[in-house]
Amino acid sequence: MSNTNELINRINDRYGSLSKGQKCLANYITDNYDKAVFLTAARMGQVVGVSESTVVRFATHLGYKGYPEFQKALEELVRNKLNSIQRMEVTYGRISQSKILDTVLSSDAEKIKKTMEEIDQTAFELAVDTILHAKHIYIVGIRSCAPLASFLAFYCNLMFENVHLLHTNSASELFEQMVRISSEDVIIGISFPRYSMRTLKAMEFANNRSAKVITLTDSIHSPMNLYSSCNLIASSDMASIVDSLVAPLSVINALIVALCMKKQSQVAETLEMLEDIWDEYQVYESDEINHIDDSLKMRYARLDK
Repeated sequence: MSNTNELINRINDRYGSLSKGQKCLANYITDNYDKAVFLTAARMGQVVGVSESTVVRFATHLGYKGYPEFQKALEELVRNKLNSIQRMEVTYGRISQSKILDTVLSSDAEKIKKTMEEIDQTAFELAVDTILHAKHIYIVGIRSCAPLASFLAFYCNLMFENVHLLHTNSASELFEQMVRISSEDVIIGISFPRYSMRTLKAMEFANNRSAKVITLTDSIHSPMNLYSSCNLIASSDMASIVDSLVAPLSVINALIVALCMKKQSQVAETLEMLEDIWDEYQVYESDEINHIDDSLKMRYARLDK
């Protein structure tokens, strides 16, 4: 089971043994977790009307090592509970209009840095090895994660023959596309809060048929990891109007590069063949038959005036 409700369970289990001030904290957090997650211990004490030390003792009474660990548990709760409107309200409350560009870019950079520091190198290498030896590669990412899945599938198609990007509007369509998945195959599931139930069902379906399961998600507590033997963790926004998927895309880039380096000769052969096809069918502008050089283009531009 997911640990998403662990904090609430701890509060409920220990509520009877809490002091009067701690019960006020418990009630506030239960009713206002979407606001409490952004408060320091001192600020939460001010809001509830208790001392900072009471807040810290409350966290330790619940079994956490301190307030930082308690706050992480609160973040896990909020991660799944905030709806789109609440996420938008929180975002607007944290970013001023004049600082949007700086704030968003800095935040994305921090997520990449955090992912780089925390990602499991062994899991990454296992993912590469598993994909290399799979007979069929299934890739699923739904809603905002669909572009990530499509990006990964595009490059996997340059390296492997049997790549299946799952397209679906319902769970039944997923199962139909995966009906032949077996122990020789691998499925890569990509999902970030709010987690997609269809992606989770695909992971369960593949696991039940003994396929290898790789997930790209945001936390070890993600429900996507329930059926996975290889978890790639990438940092993403906890509460934002737009999901920040910069760090997950970087992990996918690294995965593609690692696979390319393992299959250099096959990739070079495929690209050489594609270059001929692109030339023959004029895929890119520079390959057009009636190519006009820059000087002619400039002259025509002046005549148009």
